[in-house]
Amino acid sequence: MACLRCWVEYETAKTIVIRNKVVGSVFRLIQFLIILYVIGYVCVVQKSYQVNDSVISTVTTKVKGTGFTNISGLGAHVWDVADYNIPPEGESSFFVLTNMIITPNQMQSSCPEVHTGIQSQAKNLSFTKYFDLPVFDQLNASGHITLLKGIQTGLCVNYSETVKTCEVLSWCPLEIDTDLPENPLLAGAENFTVLIKNTVTYPKFNFHKRNILPDVNSSYLKQCEFNRITDPHCPIFRLKDMVAEAEEDFQTMATRGGVLGILIDWSCDLDFPEHYCGPKYSFRRMDNKNPENNVAPGYNFRFAKYYKTTDDVETRTLIKAYGIRFDVIVFGTAGKFNIVPTIVNVGAALTFLSLVSPK
Repeated sequence: MACLRCWVEYETAKTIVIRNKVVGSVFRLIQFLIILYVIGYVCVVQKSYQVNDSVISTVTTKVKGTGFTNISGLGAHVWDVADYNIPPEGESSFFVLTNMIITPNQMQSSCPEVHTGIQSQAKNLSFTKYFDLPVFDQLNASGHITLLKGIQTGLCVNYSETVKTCEVLSWCPLEIDTDLPENPLLAGAENFTVLIKNTVTYPKFNFHKRNILPDVNSSYLKQCEFNRITDPHCPIFRLKDMVAEAEEDFQTMATRGGVLGILIDWSCDLDFPEHYCGPKYSFRRMDNKNPENNVAPGYNFRFAKYYKTTDDVETRTLIKAYGIRFDVIVFGTAGKFNIVPTIVNVGAALTFLSLVSPK
């Protein structure tokens, strides 16, 4: 019987009217702040009336420029894009060689390990049996030096008249990579340019666009160059200008190399016409340059050019390449009006204002 009575009962909320200027003013102030928050922040700033989608992007790059060097071991050399752009294609990145250490005419043989300034304490010792020398990462108890740049034979041989080092099987003569030029050998690389072709998609909205505008023709691309003030839509960038926008000096960075980020922001409001949606470029150095933690600074790697002598002996020129790696990073979010989030947020605002019962 009690349960049946519950089904036929009706409840109403009891309202109390308080006639007080202070209480009434505080109440209206709270209502005003709620409206300001919902309309000003949630709707205008956060755009909660929209649905969002994240960008999907593809990037290709093409570097252009020619440089000249006259280096011992290599001679006079003209560098074109096939020489300094290594590898020619990367995943949203490209590398430009700016400095190098060259070790020419290396052949497969045995030779003494390179001495790095630590004086051997065992100058008069000799080893005649293979593998008598253990493997060490630094100066060992016997005073022998090994930097593990090859396969040890077990012999201790003369590096010079006063120093003995471990003999190794390797590409000889071994590389001496401590004499890096203080100024970049390919200093003219600062005037090289790169064409960045970027296509983005927002699949939820079936939206596709390129960073090369539809009205751009080939003649325009041959003469334009990105400038934030005069030509912000040109997709061709001078390397020096990109490094300068990252607040770095190109010649300083090019000596030991580094990593520079090319950031392309495709954040768009698709409630506006399509031409308002475009890329925004910025540049930032990405590798560590903290002077308090400068172990292994810069960016470098090694590659070799192989050939055979007239005696059919395989020979190579080893190049330790220093340079700047440019990483193209594309990001962005697009939003567009949708009735569902609009109703949800308007309903939440009405609930806060007690215009709609929370029950």
